[in-house]
Amino acid sequence: MSENIERGEVLKAHHLRPAAGSKKAKTRVGRGEASKGKTAGRGTKGTKARYQVRAGFEGGQMPLHMRTPKLRGFKNPFRTEYQVVNVAKLAELYPKGGDVTIADLVAKGAVRKNQPVKVLGDGDLSVKLVIDVDKVSASAREKIVAAGGEVK
Repeated sequence: MSENIERGEVLKAHHLRPAAGSKKAKTRVGRGEASKGKTAGRGTKGTKARYQVRAGFEGGQMPLHMRTPKLRGFKNPFRTEYQVVNVAKLAELYPKGGDVTIADLVAKGAVRKNQPVKVLGDGDLSVKLVIDVDKVSASAREKIVAAGGEVK
């Protein structure tokens, strides 16, 4: 091959061969005594020697997938996932008070657009806020009203 190249001949695709030993043939078992014939790696006798058993078969014992308890209930596909904003975050975003709308919160980067927003009561509030969002928790409502604000 290399002598052909030295002579100035062009290397062509049909001359290419895989490197020696790189394509090892898979051993075919059960094809005569000399080459893993007879038991063909299955050992001697028994169910597994005679035919294939399905995955997870435990020889008649109650299988694991039937022994384990079943999951109860279901996952509600219609559940509404609210974006949470706490009262402390509102106090931080609106230090002078004012109107709080979803559009304002999106503009300030507190929430993402096109998703419902819920205000929760974690933290303290000392400024007057007028809240207009999808939902407000009872504790948040108390704190907002106590600070002189209102919830629409």
